[in-house]
Amino acid sequence: MSTLPEFDTDPGRLAQPFPADFAWGFAASAYQIEGAAAEDGRGPSIWDAFARQPGAIADGSTGDIACDHYHRYPEDVRLMADLGARAFRFSISWSRVLPMGTGAINQPGLDFYQRLVDALLGAGVQPLINLFHWDLPQTLQDRGGFANPQVVGWFTDYAALLASSLGDRVKNWMTFNEPAVFAFLGHAQGIHAPGLRDWPTAIRVADNELRAHAGATQAIRALVDDAKVGVAIDVNQVAPATSSERDRVAADKWSSARDAWFLDPLFGRGYPALGLDAHREAGHLEGTDLAEPPAGDLDYLGLNYYRRDSVSARSDRAFDWEIGAVPGSEQTQMGWHVASDGLRDVLLELNQTYAPPEIVVTENGAAYPDTVEQDGRVRDVGRLEYLARHVAAAADALRAGVPLTGYHVWSILDNYEWSFGYTRRFGLVHVDFASQRRTLKDGARWYQRLIARE
Repeated sequence: MSTLPEFDTDPGRLAQPFPADFAWGFAASAYQIEGAAAEDGRGPSIWDAFARQPGAIADGSTGDIACDHYHRYPEDVRLMADLGARAFRFSISWSRVLPMGTGAINQPGLDFYQRLVDALLGAGVQPLINLFHWDLPQTLQDRGGFANPQVVGWFTDYAALLASSLGDRVKNWMTFNEPAVFAFLGHAQGIHAPGLRDWPTAIRVADNELRAHAGATQAIRALVDDAKVGVAIDVNQVAPATSSERDRVAADKWSSARDAWFLDPLFGRGYPALGLDAHREAGHLEGTDLAEPPAGDLDYLGLNYYRRDSVSARSDRAFDWEIGAVPGSEQTQMGWHVASDGLRDVLLELNQTYAPPEIVVTENGAAYPDTVEQDGRVRDVGRLEYLARHVAAAADALRAGVPLTGYHVWSILDNYEWSFGYTRRFGLVHVDFASQRRTLKDGARWYQRLIARE
């Protein structure tokens, strides 16, 4: 790990290229922070079920309590406001507002989000609502989940409910967070909920996500005046492991079969030819008839960026690849290759290729093994420098003409990190999960100064 003197972390200097109205903020998701999993009428989600499967979660934990944000949201909103946050991207628990996924509304669950939105606005923090961060109601999974084409209607109705309930106060909306992760890790690799291992199913899920995005976007626009609607795509920098032609082709195919698989359709280009060839060659399209999906109608593109992925081909066959960090590279606790210049390059490439009206960095952050020291401080030097480097990279992209309008740190709180349980900490605020005590890390104070341009 590098140390602070090797890089200029002065927040005042780093903030200079960003306009005064730049939307500095935080991001979080419902299942990872809310807790209250069986309270006030909330129904079970696929993550409630998956977390109880033996061996599915590294520490055997669940999100039943998580950060107890459901009860402690006033404190969490105050923390964000004290740090100067201008925006908070959070997701809705679908099963909290619609326990059966469709039909009867659970008013106590909807009321929670009413209170949260009001608290954020009262604190001067603009809410950005993300409709779906992977926690599908289990009742809908029992009916086929996102592999069932009926999900387009289910999701559109769900979006309309939230838009009609919160759209008088919330103008910034997001349909999906990282649809590739939900489709592929959850339905092809089986390491996320619902834990399936079938590529043709994953391809159908991805296709239905794109169609559900279009339906939800139309519903939001019909119900919310001046709505801004986007989607968050995780695009990490992809690079061949070596200069060999085999690795270069593998990297191009992987990028097309994963990132462009969503980006191209969202921007009206249909499925990418190289990605189609790769999925077809690997047998992923068997029994699947892919029609051209509708364009995304995006007001902004959300970018989640964390790392550089190196692609090494084991053979000439599609998907016979090793993907991960370069051995010996600087890595976070997740084993992710720290590559801040990759954020700059990805932003430039997205802007050049797709020319979105706006781009918002909707997630960027790092996991390190933080501890509260005897003097009460959490000296998260690695995270602080990681963020400083990436903010500098974002500034480079902004200066180069990228229409970057916001940056959200993942995350405000240490939380439930999916299949890793509570063994990874991404927060700028340390959470003692036994006592639920919140402690600002040094990185939080640094981010506070960045936002204040000090």
